[in-house]
Amino acid sequence: MTVPMSVQENIRTLDSHGIAGREIARRLGVSRDAVTKYTGQQDYSPRPPAPVARPAGSAMTGFEATVEKWLGEDQRRPRKQRHTAKRAFDRLVTEQAFTGSYSPVQRFVKKWNALHRQAGEGFTELVWPAGTAQVDFVKAEALIGGIRQVLHIFVVTFPFSNMRFVQAYRGETAECVCHGLRTVFDHIGAAPRHLVFDNATGIGRRVGTKVVETKLFGAFKLHYRSVNIGFDGHHPWCE
Repeated sequence: MTVPMSVQENIRTLDSHGIAGREIARRLGVSRDAVTKYTGQQDYSPRPPAPVARPAGSAMTGFEATVEKWLGEDQRRPRKQRHTAKRAFDRLVTEQAFTGSYSPVQRFVKKWNALHRQAGEGFTELVWPAGTAQVDFVKAEALIGGIRQVLHIFVVTFPFSNMRFVQAYRGETAECVCHGLRTVFDHIGAAPRHLVFDNATGIGRRVGTKVVETKLFGAFKLHYRSVNIGFDGHHPWCE
């Protein structure tokens, strides 16, 4: 039998005044065992509800093949154009009359990606200080004048704030890199202290562990003389 919270409080109050357990039981009309239990209890935090088994079946039942087809087709697309869980959920709702929530779709996509991760794929968690930008090129398809073309998307990311700026070009030359960086710098009104390049494409060529910069990019660095350049996997920063 559970003793009401108010009686539990009275038991502990009388006990704190030095009244014997037998007298507390008599005054409050409870058993000696109850007095012993509540005077010795240390944790009064409510217990979490016991987990309840979900009913059989899943909101994804009948939609797995559709999402698997989308994710399978993504393997032939540029990484930036592949389905995220949110994109898969939105397509299910609009194209397949899906009435479930986002969570089961997210779990399904995460599990599928883990099972089909290709060799060499993965990620490394890094702590990026403020004033650092990461620079990279990615490829994406676009329709220009009704013609499908592959563009080189210049991406400048500020990991500390998770801000991202992009420019589209037809190549990855030094001219593209310098124009893209200057456009971003002019837009934000500042130049970052450090630039980290995922690869040397567009700014020079790698000879062993050293990158020989193009003359144009060298001049660009001189103009923004407060900017240091680094390459993923090659630290500390180098001028």
